[in-house]
Amino acid sequence: MAKISLLLGCIAALLSGAFVQAAIDMEIENRAVDRTIDLTSQLVKISYKITLEHKSKKPISSYLFIVPEADRDRLAFISAKDSSKKELKLTETTTPKGVTFSMTLPAGASSPVVYIETVFTKSLKPFPSAISQSERQLVQYFGSVYFYSPYPTVTQKTTVHLSSRNVESYTQFKPSLQVDSTITYGPYDNVAAFSHEPMTVHFENFTPFLTVTKLERTIEVSHWGNIAVEETIDIVHSGATLKGAFSRYDYQKDARSNQPSVKSYKTLLPASATGVYYRDTNGNISTSALRTLKDAVELDLRPRFPLFGGWRTHYTLGYNVPSFEYLFQNGDNFLLKMRVIDHIFDDMVIDEVVTKIILPEGANNIKLIAPYSIQRHADSLHYTYLDTFGRPVISFSKRNLVENHINDFNLKYNFSRVMMLQEPLLVVGFLYVLFLLVIIWMRLDFSIIKEKEPHQHKD
Repeated sequence: MAKISLLLGCIAALLSGAFVQAAIDMEIENRAVDRTIDLTSQLVKISYKITLEHKSKKPISSYLFIVPEADRDRLAFISAKDSSKKELKLTETTTPKGVTFSMTLPAGASSPVVYIETVFTKSLKPFPSAISQSERQLVQYFGSVYFYSPYPTVTQKTTVHLSSRNVESYTQFKPSLQVDSTITYGPYDNVAAFSHEPMTVHFENFTPFLTVTKLERTIEVSHWGNIAVEETIDIVHSGATLKGAFSRYDYQKDARSNQPSVKSYKTLLPASATGVYYRDTNGNISTSALRTLKDAVELDLRPRFPLFGGWRTHYTLGYNVPSFEYLFQNGDNFLLKMRVIDHIFDDMVIDEVVTKIILPEGANNIKLIAPYSIQRHADSLHYTYLDTFGRPVISFSKRNLVENHINDFNLKYNFSRVMMLQEPLLVVGFLYVLFLLVIIWMRLDFSIIKEKEPHQHKD
């Protein structure tokens, strides 16, 4: 049975590869490719400006973009736009060459221009993997000098931006040039399809390497005018691990601006956020600072201790927002529109987010519309004060998120406004029964022996 499954898998892979090969128009070529690799943070952001051309001067209707198999699991985000910066729909297919994204181009363009942006996580490897408190953090990036494409390329150029001019080494594939914190490769002419030339850059990167290993986000909706949001966050410093003991004295003496540790970071909350609290297992952390901006609430989070490589922290962050900004109503039909995630810190990486939405008791016909692919979990019930049959809870999760995933989800549901009277009626009914019992209790005589009437004296 295992051999049959393996054979079927191989056949499927061959068929998918053959399908992609058949879908490639061999008359299309990349006339000019301008690629920019941004290594200034813990993320690898690669942007492309691709000018296409058909050898027969025919209009180009579709284009294929391939992410190599080695980078498949690290790809967090991809988007494509045409020359008018209009978003292009991407269709994903897995092939032996990697992950293939097919896009449909506007009709009538004989030499269209395509803009593609990709974001990769955990593509920078600390080298050395462990450093002392006073050492610099060096990282390595592994990529390709050539643009990996199923089409031939007439000319291409790559610009690599680094976070520091301190470069230990880089692949010197001619022509290439380093100026300060920028490395330029190319231009290279007449590059064949699927060409690959290994590229390695070893440089200093002192930007914060923070990773949210798990984010549990709970959104509790109330039709009485408030939405409560609470997040439980686990963070690890994913840079080079700390080697040796930590010295508080040396840490206070170190005046470097590029220390391989994180003292604090800024989280952005909605502009209408109120009642913000920030606590860990020891209680409320009072060193945090709150600042109200024009379009957001900036929270400067400072853990109880600086975070070095391999160190972790765990905390809870909560706030309230008015429901009229996020909850829309048309009769008994309601629409909740909120963010999947907030901005936790700059160039953030989230391994996994689990979002739970608690709706009022009695909500039904629930439909979730996500801005991207998610994993939907089974619905459950949540019980709190004055609940009778429980509040519906909608749960979903997603892995490998970055700032580009800060988008709104839409949650549609039905809710009868009569149900809003349930809790007040329960309180009134309880008080009515309580007072009735007190009245009955006061009027009943539970004594065993009746009291004698007082003796009346005759005149």
